[in-house]
Amino acid sequence: MSRKLRSVLAAGAVTALAALSLAVAVSTAGAAGTPTATFTKVSEWGSGFEGRYTIVNGGTTTLSTWQVSFTLPAGTTISSHWDATRSGSGQQVVFGNVGWNGNVAPGASVTFGFIGVGSGSPTGCLLNGQPCAGGTQPSPSASSPRPPSPSASPSRPPSPSASPSRPPSPSPSASPNPGTPVAANGQLRVCGRQLCNKNGKAIQLRGMSTHGIQWYASCATAASLSVLASEWQADVLRISMYIQEGGYETDPRRYTDMVHNYIELATARGMYAIVDWHMLDPGDPNYNLARAKTFFTEIAQRHANKVNVLYEIANEPSGVNWATIKSYADQLIPVIRAQDAEAVVLVGTPDWSSLGVSGSGGGVSTIAANPVATGNVMYVFHFYAASHGDAYYNTFAQAIDTLPMFVTEFGTQEYTGDGPNNFTMSQRYLDLMAAKKVSWTNWNFSDDFRSGAVFTSGTCSAGAFSGTSRLKPAGAWVRDRIRTPDDF
Repeated sequence: MSRKLRSVLAAGAVTALAALSLAVAVSTAGAAGTPTATFTKVSEWGSGFEGRYTIVNGGTTTLSTWQVSFTLPAGTTISSHWDATRSGSGQQVVFGNVGWNGNVAPGASVTFGFIGVGSGSPTGCLLNGQPCAGGTQPSPSASSPRPPSPSASPSRPPSPSASPSRPPSPSPSASPNPGTPVAANGQLRVCGRQLCNKNGKAIQLRGMSTHGIQWYASCATAASLSVLASEWQADVLRISMYIQEGGYETDPRRYTDMVHNYIELATARGMYAIVDWHMLDPGDPNYNLARAKTFFTEIAQRHANKVNVLYEIANEPSGVNWATIKSYADQLIPVIRAQDAEAVVLVGTPDWSSLGVSGSGGGVSTIAANPVATGNVMYVFHFYAASHGDAYYNTFAQAIDTLPMFVTEFGTQEYTGDGPNNFTMSQRYLDLMAAKKVSWTNWNFSDDFRSGAVFTSGTCSAGAFSGTSRLKPAGAWVRDRIRTPDDF
């Protein structure tokens, strides 16, 4: 959002977020002085969960290799995994180290993860043939025989910013559900000034942005996203992860895992997922460049085999000119491309992604004269119709005829995300975007008290997402427009 959420403290949402990310440990602490492997359910939804194993070397010598085996209950399977090799048969699963995480020094730890389908949890865990909780195996015949060693895996690139090659083992992705936007369109790409599908046809995606996931995770759940996909018929979900404002910088691991989860939830529902690096204050994206390289390397590596992920690398730059933003993009995009060579990247524009209209950071002609030095890139515009009238509209119309544009955030209200709705001006913008096939996501899919949130207060805690009875006027308006038949 543009300058409109500097210090929101939503106690109820924070409580819900804590509940969402509550870890359910199913392995006890290990015996002192031995390696252990502990399983955690990072998050759960109706049909599955994200699981993580943490291997801690509590011994005095370095582990040169590791292997974790366990049994899944009937009805539970694994659809994808990362940071490990996988073998085994039936319900017996074996994970082994890949080239870069086999050595675990005393006191150090490594993790690997997977997406489980079903609700069960692993049992009978063994780490290098010994109980995962630590100690020694009481009898060789008391557990499943040790499976054969998994095949070797190529080494991980030495650093996010120095690797020109694609990582060897991104997680596999299930085929998209038939009849969904992703199934219809597949891998997107930029063709000329438009977003095109796998068949080279220019398309428009329509959908919603979450609010900040540090505050409103209870509004973006498996249940609510099923409603968004099926009842609202949304094509795309924008996952809004703030960097400051109590977000990513406070706990990078937690928020990275949350984004992984939201990508999987969107994928399972056949929607595209925009990973929104929601930098806001400070407005210079270079302030967070190192963090962005770390984050996008992991996100892109894990999801490289998916065709539905887009990367928005700078939400709303401010106080800097286009040359500064471009310098940031030119450094970060190669990091993403090293992992995911085909995904579309979205780049914010000067003065809160207003194409310079809200300040003096440079306009359409400045960007066109010095574009980002790579292909498959689109430029971002944000508007709030009750505040952003003809000057913004006319600049945006000029941009559409000059640059590949994507509106990743708009509201029918004032730029604060609150106040009266201007549906007439909003419809002018939407008519222009429909005619020119410019994709958009609306701010925001939450029950925040402001008029720009689609749900009335208390909707998310009640889980009452279906239907229209809990929608604010802006929510009902945008829902109807998302439901407009697609032209794929």
